[in-house]
Amino acid sequence: MKPFTIVIPYRPEPFFKKILLSLMESRLVERMMILAQEPVHFHMDKCHLLVTSPLPSHKTLGLIMDGIRTKYLLLLLEAQQISIEPKALERFLEVAESTKAGMVYSDFYDQSDQGKTNHPLNDYQLGSVRDDFDFGAIILFSVPAIQRALEKYGTIPEVEISGLYDLRLKVSIDHSIYHLKEPLYSVIKTEGLSSDGKLFAYLDPQHRALQKEMETIFTEYLKNIGAYLPPNFKEIEQVTKSFPVETSVIIPVRNRKETIGDALKSALSQETDFPFNIIVVDNHSKDGTTTILSDFSKQYFNLKYIVPERTDLGIGGCWNEALQHKACGRYVVQLDSDDLYNGNRTLQKMVDMLRQGNFAMVIGSYTIVNERFEEIPPGLIDHREWTDENGRNNALRINGLGAPRAFDTSLMRKIGFLNVSYGEDYAAALRICREYRIGRIYESLYLCRRWSGNTDAGISLEELNRNNTFKDAIRTEEILARQKIVQK
Repeated sequence: MKPFTIVIPYRPEPFFKKILLSLMESRLVERMMILAQEPVHFHMDKCHLLVTSPLPSHKTLGLIMDGIRTKYLLLLLEAQQISIEPKALERFLEVAESTKAGMVYSDFYDQSDQGKTNHPLNDYQLGSVRDDFDFGAIILFSVPAIQRALEKYGTIPEVEISGLYDLRLKVSIDHSIYHLKEPLYSVIKTEGLSSDGKLFAYLDPQHRALQKEMETIFTEYLKNIGAYLPPNFKEIEQVTKSFPVETSVIIPVRNRKETIGDALKSALSQETDFPFNIIVVDNHSKDGTTTILSDFSKQYFNLKYIVPERTDLGIGGCWNEALQHKACGRYVVQLDSDDLYNGNRTLQKMVDMLRQGNFAMVIGSYTIVNERFEEIPPGLIDHREWTDENGRNNALRINGLGAPRAFDTSLMRKIGFLNVSYGEDYAAALRICREYRIGRIYESLYLCRRWSGNTDAGISLEELNRNNTFKDAIRTEEILARQKIVQK
């Protein structure tokens, strides 16, 4: 018997038949399963039409596994226009055999009218547990690895969209997922989500049912690998030392002359029943930001701006500078230099929750706006997927926890922030919820401005890969730390 069964979703497009013909020419293909959600007239050698739900559903994956007799299962994840490189299937097979991996995926080419460009993917880590990890358009599973995983960790639950996510996680427990760093196929580029659309897609309220499916699957995975934490939390240590003020608004800034004034006015307009100050860490701005800060500080006694001695600080490093400053208050609340608080009671509401509950951190909700502060899709981001019972576990799966963020200063002086400018807030939140409770406010307290100057606006593929690799590394470290807690 030949080694490959290939599964591909049906598309009534001319390119679809071309893909099939190129695959059927391979001496490695035993059978092809064509997935369609309604009957279609389709007859080709080696091809079996399967009228069923979409590929990621438990029903479809169950039918595929019931009908497979080969050693390997090759999935074309989307019915998009692709072109297989010569000997690509042979290369997939060679690597699968030599590595004994449970799953193999490869780099590919982006093809357009301008030609072909390499599209590298990221290596898979222990912390690569996001449901949107990019494996490209083609993945190869070892069928024995699937069978062992399902026998040991249970069959795919009755889910409509997240069955493939469940399968990948279960296979990864006892088998490697191997990244083949060669482009083995081309994807003909079409219009897709903008970078902002991808950034916020998982937060769209329309996707909440899907996110609940994913959370349930991921929580079971954490239990299987010994990294699940029940909702038992440490108490916040009561600090008797005095602070100069109750709260400090922390604003790291570098070269934001267009927006820093609005941010400062927003912070200064806060109405509270406690004294607060604003600590701006000017990370050696060169565009006139420093002059704006100097002018504001002459008008407002509670505005402190500092320029660190070090010139190698990221956003996290600037936060550490503010935390250790003598003017820092009992609590610290985040405000980015291009954002605003939504109203003049944000600070009061954040600190009230820190005071009243046994929370090490409080996170509010924010609204996405444009440069003119007009609401734009997806609008309110409230992270309602969070629960006190399971939020600390699900936090490992999602890509962020929200804004604005407020912290207990004494605890954060011990934990600190990573000296980076991407993911420092996420790493801090994961570290905190490993042991302490995080409080949530589901009302919009913050305006997150999307504009060309955002650090994550229009980033290159290389930057995107680097950012995702870094966050996956943060998750890897956190999963290992939690496994040690469970083992005690």
